[in-house]
Formats: sequence, C-alpha cells, structure tokens
Amino acid sequence: MNILIISKSDIHGGGAIAAYRLMSALKSEGENVRMAVINKKSGNPDVIEVGKEFINQCNFYRERGDIFLYNQLSRKNLFDISIANTGTSITDLDEFRNADIIHLHWINQGLLSIKEIGKILQSGKKVVWTMHDMWPFTGICHYAGSCTAYTTGCGHCPFLKRDSAKDLSRIIFDRKHSNYGKGKISFVACSNWLKDLALKSPLTSEHNVVSIPNPIDTQIYRPMDKNTIRKSLGLPAEKKIILFASVKASDKRKGMDYLVESTKLMTHLSEKVLFIIAGNRSNEIDQFHLPFRSMGYIPSENMPELYNAADLFVSPSLQDNLPNTIMEAMACGIPCIGFDTGGVPEMIDHRENGYVAKYKNSEDLAEGIEWPLFKADYKQLSINARRKVLKRYSMSSVANQYKQIYGNY
Repeated sequence: MNILIISKSDIHGGGAIAAYRLMSALKSEGENVRMAVINKKSGNPDVIEVGKEFINQCNFYRERGDIFLYNQLSRKNLFDISIANTGTSITDLDEFRNADIIHLHWINQGLLSIKEIGKILQSGKKVVWTMHDMWPFTGICHYAGSCTAYTTGCGHCPFLKRDSAKDLSRIIFDRKHSNYGKGKISFVACSNWLKDLALKSPLTSEHNVVSIPNPIDTQIYRPMDKNTIRKSLGLPAEKKIILFASVKASDKRKGMDYLVESTKLMTHLSEKVLFIIAGNRSNEIDQFHLPFRSMGYIPSENMPELYNAADLFVSPSLQDNLPNTIMEAMACGIPCIGFDTGGVPEMIDHRENGYVAKYKNSEDLAEGIEWPLFKADYKQLSINARRKVLKRYSMSSVANQYKQIYGNY
C-alpha cells in the first residue's frame, strides 16, 4: 500500500509526534509511507513540505483574523477554535495521486480547508482520519468541555460572543456535514473516551469510528540510569523529582492552577522534593509552594533523559485525549499522576502504575503525588508502568491495527 499521512507538522506538537511515530511504525512493517506537512522540523526525506511558506502563513493569519473579526475583535478563545476556511491544496500533489490511503491527522491552522477535505473524499481514495482532539466532529472547538451542542449540530457556542442558534459554530458544522458526505471516512480515536464522544455527533453517523492508541518506540523511551542523568543535568541525586511537561506549560487547560494549589498542601515535603517544569513559557510559572526549577523547552530527542531524571510524572490536564507525555514517561518506567478525565484513566491504572486523582481536586492530586513516592511500592509501580506500554502501545501492535483498518475499509 502507498500511504500518505497528512499533518500540520511532523515533530512539533502532540498530534504531529503521534503521526510521525505511526509513519515509522508502518514503515517498519514494510509499508510505503510518506508524510505531507506545512511545518517540517525533521530532516526525514519521507516528510515533504507542501505549500509556500508565505502562503501558508497568510492562510494561518487569515483564519485567525476571520475568527477575531467574527468574535467582535476579541482574542479570547482565539486558539481554542478553528474554522478551516482556508488551506493548501493536497489533491494536486503527485504523492496524493500515487497514494492508496489518505491518512489525515491534525490538519488545522492553515493546512487543510473543509472544502479541501471534501475534494479528498471525492477522489474516491480510502480516507482514514486519526482524531487528536474533538474538532473533527464538533463545529469549531478542539475541546468542548461541558458543552454538548455538537451532538445536535452546534449553535449557541460558549466560545463565541455572538450567541445564536446559527452562529459560526453552526455554520462550520453544516459545512463539515456537507463535505463529509462526499465520501466515507474511517475515524480513529486515540482513546475510548474520544470514540464515545465522536459517536454522539451527527458528523460521524455515516462513517466508521474505531479506537486505536498512538504508538511509541520503546527502544528510545526506556529506563536509563537515573543518577548518571541527574548528574549530567545538574539535578540533585537525593531529592524526589516530580516532572511536569507540556508544549505550552502555562496553558490553563493543562491544569497548572490545580498543580500549584496542590503544592500548598505538601509544604511538609519541601526538603524532600523538587519539581522540574519543561515546556515553552515555563518561566512564567512562579507560584509554586515547593522548590521547583524551570527547564524551558526541551527538544523531543532529549525528553527520554528528562523522564528518567524524574521519579514521578504529573499531568493535571483538564481535558485530554491520550497524552503522549504520559505514555513516554510510563515507557521509561516512571509512574504517572493525572486527573480522571479524557483518556487518562485508560492509560494510568489507579494504584497499579500510578494514581488517578479525582477531577479538579487539588487535595487528591497532592495525595496522588505523595503516595507513589513515600507510601507505595515504587519499584513495582515502575515495572507495571513499563509493562503496560509494552503491551498496549508498541509500534508493531499499533501499526498492525491500522493495517487492518486500511485493508477492511
């Protein structure tokens, strides 16, 4: 099979990294795979950069500008929604013409317009769409929170200032419905949580919806010598280290406010623990009530060492699909803590390889951080974490599940 993966980027962002890993997994299984992006960061010759940089930037700013104007010149929620009213042409590529399978991933912010998705479907090629958030089956939002309007066609969108039944969310929802009807899509959710939500949307009712997790290379993300790594990074050998990492560490959706609040409840551990924070804008976080160190942005190739420097990984996201960071930490044998939301409880088995805290409960989050480090059998938690990843998220396992989707479509 000739497979063309389409993603905004190859290795920048969670959805992009998952798509890139899937390409590698499929190639290791003998498939011919290429990847089309508008933001290439790797040197991989199988990744082709499409469109012209200036035009791609214009498409990005045009979409954001249209949202800004519609929303009464408000920047609020500007990056919580996408309308895909512009993008580059994929159907004109030789790689598209030669492909048997067109595999969409995260395609927002100037990559594909909804109209272009319709053209892809009209081509008659097999189309698979891995969903890394809710956007493929909502009107405009990437995560709907408590809103269920997407189950009936959107309108009265809480992300918009213009509140009406036929607002921008309804307009885009109807545009998606019209274009999705031009062919068949096999939607793939990375978690059962996302699959269950997708099945409630009219946008998926004429299509197939399944759940397949993201893959991870367990030879790259593996247990390493903690003391050696800590010494190389200048981290204390005697402290219990808790890691928080995100592309944008200050993003409210990542739950930093609750993590900060939980540190108020653990001041008795101030001599025993150190938090390390990795990600863009991590230097903006200064409210911690326990010792912490900002590591800044860490390139993906250096993350395995950073995970291994830690004793615990905490992910207090308020809504997330199947976080790569949790999978990566577990592959390194690091127990993880997260809230009971999204796909997190599918990854973390409570008190077996980590701790699932009550949603938005800082007190239970604090207990979840303290329990593995000072009360539980830490070594067994570590073994269980690695074992879970080897069983559920290995490259070959995930690749073969996708090959079944390609063949049975």
